[in-house]
Amino acid sequence: MIDEFHRDGFVVARNVFSAAEAAALKNEARRVVAPEPGDRPAADAKAREDFRRHGVFLGLAANSPLFRDAARHPEIVAALRRILGPHVVFLNDKLVRKSADTDFGSPWHQDYPYWKGSHKLSVWIALDAATAGNGCLKVIPGSHRVGVLDHGGDANDGHGFNNRLTSDLVNEEEAVPVEVEAGSAIIFGDLLFHASYPNTSGKDRWALISTYKNGSEPDPPYDWASAAFAVCTPG
Repeated sequence: MIDEFHRDGFVVARNVFSAAEAAALKNEARRVVAPEPGDRPAADAKAREDFRRHGVFLGLAANSPLFRDAARHPEIVAALRRILGPHVVFLNDKLVRKSADTDFGSPWHQDYPYWKGSHKLSVWIALDAATAGNGCLKVIPGSHRVGVLDHGGDANDGHGFNNRLTSDLVNEEEAVPVEVEAGSAIIFGDLLFHASYPNTSGKDRWALISTYKNGSEPDPPYDWASAAFAVCTPG
């Protein structure tokens, strides 16, 4: 698994969560982003509007113990510990929704320009089965080895993703779809070229994406890391 991660820049961990657990996470995500009347509003109005427009909501673990528990799932922590070392810190998570209304594919990018500092890992957890037809991830294996590239692509389509690779830097013929079952996780580094297919199925494709770092490496303070905590420490 570790050899595969270093070779390709990503690795798939199948069925980390059961189908029932993935469904429970999706239901809890619905509660956070659109609370029922009488519930404590877990998400502020701007965050809910961003989710409605772009299908992205940041900060599930900051609003729900269920997502804090998901962030320290033993199988995920064990994999991260092998890649990052004995001190692993969870920074934050986000919900990404593709549906009949929010159906566009995400553009090619690396994650590093969004935070800089030390290199981070993302854990992309499917809350629905993810296929090429409903907007699964696509990656270019080994692209992480080229280093940090300029992200000057056009971001005027209103879909977010302000950091985009220009088309001349990406060879679509090398793209590989990463289709996974609900509850499976894709672990990838912040230099991997990745994007997603558009959702042409008319059905949901929700995913939970958590960001982690090596806690021994220095970083600037991140305003977006509102629920940071160590998931494992040395000793």
